[in-house]
Amino acid sequence: MNQPTLKDRFQYWFDNHMSKGGMALFRILIIFSVLLILLLTGLMVLTGLVKHPDGNASVFWDTLITMFNAWFPSFEDGYVSEETFSAGYLILNVIAAIVGLLLTSVLIGIITSAIEEKIMSLRKGTSIVLEENHTIVLGFYPGEYTLINQLILAAAGKPCTIVVAEDMEKDELEQYIRDNIEVPNNIKIICRTADICDPADLEKLAPEKAEVIIISPTTDERTVKSLLAVSMLINDDTHSKVRVGAIVSSDDYRFPPTIASKHNVTTLQTNNTLAKIIAHSCTQPGLSEVFREIFNFEGSELYNVTLKDIAGLTFEELSYGLEKAVPIGILRNEKAILNPPADTILKEEDTIFIFAEDKYNYHFQKKTLPNLEHVRDTVREEPQAGKILILGENSSLGIVLSELPENAKEVVVAGLKNEEQKEIVRYLERISPELSISIDDSNLKSIKNLTYLTEDIDHIVILSDYSEEEEKADMQNIFYLLHLRDIRTTWQRNYNITAEMRRERNQSLVATGDSTDFVVASNMSSLFLAQLAESPELYAVFRELLSNEGNEIFLKNAENMHCTGTYTVAELRLRTLVQNYIFIGYRIREEEHCVFNPGLNDEITLTKNDSVIVIGEH
Repeated sequence: MNQPTLKDRFQYWFDNHMSKGGMALFRILIIFSVLLILLLTGLMVLTGLVKHPDGNASVFWDTLITMFNAWFPSFEDGYVSEETFSAGYLILNVIAAIVGLLLTSVLIGIITSAIEEKIMSLRKGTSIVLEENHTIVLGFYPGEYTLINQLILAAAGKPCTIVVAEDMEKDELEQYIRDNIEVPNNIKIICRTADICDPADLEKLAPEKAEVIIISPTTDERTVKSLLAVSMLINDDTHSKVRVGAIVSSDDYRFPPTIASKHNVTTLQTNNTLAKIIAHSCTQPGLSEVFREIFNFEGSELYNVTLKDIAGLTFEELSYGLEKAVPIGILRNEKAILNPPADTILKEEDTIFIFAEDKYNYHFQKKTLPNLEHVRDTVREEPQAGKILILGENSSLGIVLSELPENAKEVVVAGLKNEEQKEIVRYLERISPELSISIDDSNLKSIKNLTYLTEDIDHIVILSDYSEEEEKADMQNIFYLLHLRDIRTTWQRNYNITAEMRRERNQSLVATGDSTDFVVASNMSSLFLAQLAESPELYAVFRELLSNEGNEIFLKNAENMHCTGTYTVAELRLRTLVQNYIFIGYRIREEEHCVFNPGLNDEITLTKNDSVIVIGEH
């Protein structure tokens, strides 16, 4: 191989410097300009082409001005004589002016390019965040705005900064939010382009200075990777106040408890929760709406408060006299007790869990309790729920079947392809002799088969296929739903439908208000995350209400709860409380509308077709 020549070495040096960007070229231009000015100044002085009265430094200055301003010194200035004003002097100055024009053009181009690069960099959203006590939302899915909307509502008019990060162009992200979310003046939303699984990208969001970090509902794999990335950045005691919330759907991806507690991470496992909501919604039309109302920040929500002068009162007396808030439990010795016995004696140090529109706008007035022993002694059994049809399959099928209300007696499962799922169904039938479960292998894509299957059905559940992509699974369920509605209208059938969807925007395509209950995974998950972000101290309450054990939320038939007729809300609270339930609202069937936390002295008329919304153990 031949030795590199001087030209090769210079070109190699020049290429290396040019590859470093605009600043490297700027330095080269400055050095070249100074050397050229020194050369031209030396030639003028040594050849006697010019003699400046102020010395050679002024000759240097005039040459510099000529180069960058195309200004020619002349004999009229008093230091260039007519004898020395020669062609050589003109040529040197012309060279300086021409080179100066070229250098100035290149310099302007460099500056323009640098400004454009900076603007493009800012538009890409890769710059650092210098906020403190802000909320970070990792992940964004176009069409899913529940989480950000709920965080805005939770701010309740207070200044709040929300940083949204996703691996998409900042302009595109901002456009989605601007077009679909009404952002009030107290909220500042900052969008950043970042890989939410990369600690280097997340570090730019100032996670160690954040108040709460929320991982928006996404795939379990991506959620866990993002959790690990966040944990790397807040891995010591100085960041212990930073709260991290996330949703995982499967037990297989549950974050280890020791790591979660170390990094202040709270995760909810949603498949079981959603399966429970689906199971109860199918026989209690409107229950999914109840969950959405309770867990969003519009209207009433859950708080924990300290009430004065409650020592010695019973929980029943507190329920009967607390206006504009429903007591649902107590915190005693750091243990949450939901729906305590009516005769529980309250202590001064007890914290009360309430369901109210405002954390501070309530008052208590002690009243004499009426005698409701006749209600306590005549608790009625729930009537049978009717025949249930479950279409489709997923990993939550077993939970749905095991979580069906006790009054469910007959279930048909159609569309099962997985032999393991079939075996689970057979096993549940063997261990639940009071529940008849049958498997139907009909082709569900046939309208004729769907018509036959729904002939004597009272409730239909449409499950989402978790093995399919979200969009494909939702579209399959949309087609099932459209055909079932058509069959119901054509054949004058009276079944209600509960449909599981994965994305909120797909649910909105078929939300026509025809009594269909929708359980939307991303929507519910966002509500749960927003509540945990705003009220982490209520985690134990949320966990019990959303788990398979303890107290849950129900829609109970008003007649079976001895609530038909006209009563004040205070009386309804007592009537349900003596039956071991807490009254938080009611639902008028004809209006298909739920009312939560009505006024204590409001009179309400309920019929046998209406429902009361309660919290209790079934």
